[in-house]
Amino acid sequence: MTRLLLVEDDSAIAEPLSRALGRDGYEVSRASRGMDALALASTGDPVDFVILDLGLPDIDGLEVCRRLRKGGLEAPVLILTARADEVDAVVGLDAGADDYVTKPFRLGELQARIRALLRRSQSLGEASDSFDVNGVQLDVSARRAHVDGEELSLSAKEYDLLTVLVREAGSVVTRDDLMREVWGAEWWGSTKTLDMHISWLRRKLGDDATSPRRITTVRGVGFRFETGPES
Repeated sequence: MTRLLLVEDDSAIAEPLSRALGRDGYEVSRASRGMDALALASTGDPVDFVILDLGLPDIDGLEVCRRLRKGGLEAPVLILTARADEVDAVVGLDAGADDYVTKPFRLGELQARIRALLRRSQSLGEASDSFDVNGVQLDVSARRAHVDGEELSLSAKEYDLLTVLVREAGSVVTRDDLMREVWGAEWWGSTKTLDMHISWLRRKLGDDATSPRRITTVRGVGFRFETGPES
């Protein structure tokens, strides 16, 4: 059974949502404080999915997300937020979240996001165990990346983005497909976050957007990871 951790301090939201998710077949654990969520995530059976409110009474939800990722959590994290501003959403994604839903939300939308993120997580987990393309080495099971022999420090989203591009090396991956695979099939926001992550990824790979050796922009379509100098 999929173990889902619901971190929400508003009982008017948490209680009916917990019941609905239980009816969907999830094993739901609840926390109303960030520190309690961190404790639950580190004990017992592994957490398969996290629904995380940003406005918690002790520590900010973004900090909870960062600590979960730092602690090795690889499960999808879906943020609940009343902050509809795009900048806040991008900050949340950069903190390691996979998607976000703004309050008030419809239960059907939330359920669809959960299913999409679980499918994406399973798809990424079934990828080949390792890749070695154009000086970039990926160890998928360990979620480690090296470029020209040096290990990279990547956020969760940067790593997933690199995995998809390297997996499809030599072929163009459309912007929609990247958003679908890395940020979830139900993503509806701006793709500016994709451009930001591509820029950060290029910088860490030592690539130059004006004369790329690895990640090429195909205008109006998407991006291609080059297989080598002969590409």
